[in-house]
Amino acid sequence: MATLTFAISALVLTAPAYAGKPVGSDKGAETEQTGGTDETGIHAAVRIEYSGSVAPNGGTGNVTSADVNWSPPPCWYAPYLGAKDFKKEMSANIKEMSANIKEAASAPGMAGTPGAAIGQTKAHYEDGFGWEDHPGYEDYNVAKDGEGMFWAGVENPDEPDILKRSSCTELPFWVDNGEAPPPRYERAITPEILAALAYQHMELPGTEVTLAPAQTTKVNLPTWAWLDKTDFQEVRATASINVPGFALTATTTAKPVSLKLEPGTPDAETYPASGECGFDDDGSIGEPYAKGKADQTPPCGITYLRSSGDGTFNLQATITWDIAWTGTGDAGGDLPDGIFENAQAVTVQEIQTVNR
Repeated sequence: MATLTFAISALVLTAPAYAGKPVGSDKGAETEQTGGTDETGIHAAVRIEYSGSVAPNGGTGNVTSADVNWSPPPCWYAPYLGAKDFKKEMSANIKEMSANIKEAASAPGMAGTPGAAIGQTKAHYEDGFGWEDHPGYEDYNVAKDGEGMFWAGVENPDEPDILKRSSCTELPFWVDNGEAPPPRYERAITPEILAALAYQHMELPGTEVTLAPAQTTKVNLPTWAWLDKTDFQEVRATASINVPGFALTATTTAKPVSLKLEPGTPDAETYPASGECGFDDDGSIGEPYAKGKADQTPPCGITYLRSSGDGTFNLQATITWDIAWTGTGDAGGDLPDGIFENAQAVTVQEIQTVNR
C-alpha cells in the first residue's frame, strides 16, 4: 500500500504554497506567511504569524546556528482546510487530473497507475476506502464540517534542498478540533517547530565593536575593545498559528553571552588569549579605554605585531547568543547557540621614531 499512497499523494495538494508579506510595522517587525484561500470566510490553509525581532517582509533573519548539523524544519503538517472547502478543492483537482489523463491516455508508454490512483483517491475521501493507519472518509467528512480540519504538508519556502522541502508527502488527513494528530505524523506542527521557525526569522543587532585607538592603531600597541551594555539586550521572536479549533505559539529568546575577536592576521595577540571576551555583570563586554591605561593590558582587545602595510586587517567580531524557547502548554527548551558576525577594517601602522 505504500506505493499506492505515494502515487495518490503525487496527485493531490499536499503542500499548500505560501508567501510572506508584512503586516503592521513597515520595518518588518511583524510578518505573516499564509496560503490557500479564504473565500468562504473559513480560515483556510496554513497561516504562520511572526512578531518581535524578525526579518522584514517574511525573510530569513541574520542568525547562524553554531551547530552546523542543525537546521530549521524543511516541511511540516498543519491545518489546511475545513471539510467543505477541502471537498471543493479536491473535487476540482480530481476533475482536472482526470481530464488530463484522458487526453494523454493514447500516449506511448502510458500506464494505468495514474488513473487508478485517482480512483483510489476518490474512494478514500468519498466512500470510506482506507488501509492501515489511513482511515477512509465519507463525503470528505462534510458531516463534521466545523468540528475539525484536514491537515496537509507545508513546505518551508526557505529550505534550499527541494527533496527535503517536499518530503512531507502524506495524504491530507482529518484532525478533530482539540485533538492532536495521530502519533505517526511526526512532523505535525508543534510549539518546538514554531520555535525553530522563529529562530530562522530572528534578527539580531549588529556587533560593531568600539576600539581604542579607533580604526588606526600601532604595531605592539594594545588596542582596547568593548561593547556598551546598552548595545545588547535580550531579543525575542514569536511564531504562532491560529485556526478554528487549533492554536499554537512559541517565543524564541536570545541572550548575548560572549564576544570573540579574530584579528584577521596570525601576527597578533588577543586578550584574553582565546580571543573570547565574556559579558560582565552589568551586561557590558570589555572595558572602555581611558587616559592612563596605555601601559595596561586590556581585559578585551588585540595587539597587532606587524603593520597592515598599504591595506587593512579584517577584524572579525562574533557575538554568541544563548537561545531558548517557550511555547503553548508550558513547552520549552534550548536551541543551538546563535552567532552573528561583523567585520571591521583596521589599519595598523609602524610606530615612527625620530633619530637626533
